[in-house]
Amino acid sequence: MDISVVVPLYNEAESLPELCAWIERVMTENKFTYEVIFVNDGSTDDSWEVIRKLSAANPAVKGVAFRRNYGKSPALNTGFARAQGDVVITMDADLQDSPDEIPALYKMIMEDGYDLVSGYKQKRYDPLSKTIPTKLFNATARRVSGIKNLHDFNCGLKAYRLKVVKHIEVYGDMHRYIPYLAKLAGFNRIGEKVVHHQARKYGKTKFGLDRFVHGYLDLMTLWFTGKFGGKPMHFFGLWGSLMFILGFIAVAVVGFTKLYNMYNGNPYTLVTNSPYFYLALTLMLLGSQLFLAGFVGELVARNSPRRNDYEIDEELRIN
Repeated sequence: MDISVVVPLYNEAESLPELCAWIERVMTENKFTYEVIFVNDGSTDDSWEVIRKLSAANPAVKGVAFRRNYGKSPALNTGFARAQGDVVITMDADLQDSPDEIPALYKMIMEDGYDLVSGYKQKRYDPLSKTIPTKLFNATARRVSGIKNLHDFNCGLKAYRLKVVKHIEVYGDMHRYIPYLAKLAGFNRIGEKVVHHQARKYGKTKFGLDRFVHGYLDLMTLWFTGKFGGKPMHFFGLWGSLMFILGFIAVAVVGFTKLYNMYNGNPYTLVTNSPYFYLALTLMLLGSQLFLAGFVGELVARNSPRRNDYEIDEELRIN
């Protein structure tokens, strides 16, 4: 099979027939073998009934229905698990992503050698309240992830080589950082394509401004787990040791200062009357806690059943 199209959706009953017909037309014109996997994320409208009818009319249309709303990331992960095409295309169900982009995305994966191609909606039909935070968000994501050539990490229109979606796990709200997840999994051939962005035709957006707050927290989580997930002592142990050493030096300075003044007959105060003493103790306590956190993290990492589960791309046997 050439292409799997994964479409996560929530309350998009009005747009589904038009989207499905559009995808079918593009696939037929380009003679692609394909499947469309609609993942109904607990919709409360008639989305699932529409998917049933579309599937009855076209065997290439498949559907998965969640019992309740879990979010876009679980929907994508479920679709990825069921995808069988050589190239996997993801797009939103609101008709803001154009299926006419599919042939060019397919070519970039199969002929140009990319592992992942992310769409870039250079001209957007969104209000400033959405576009400005989006620019700041993407600038931060480029900086943290090191993927400098992407302008729109969260674009729903993406293309993947099949083995990419089979080797990443999209959970929580991590759909915003699938290129970063792919990079952490060892897929470094990541490209970008300028795509057409259409104004929403039906319904309204399902995402609020809180996604930017959650997005930054998720980005920090990915950065930390990607850099220190397998070696937590390198982070906690380093900072814990530095804080403990600084605290110990500060305590020693306070103590020697008092002894010096006592020996030379200078006025002095009790060590416990000095605020520096308590700051030093706080540093030592925090340092000890961080060090112990790193130690416990190392024990957990070493006892993980996947500690030696490395991603092997190819293997040759020489007889």
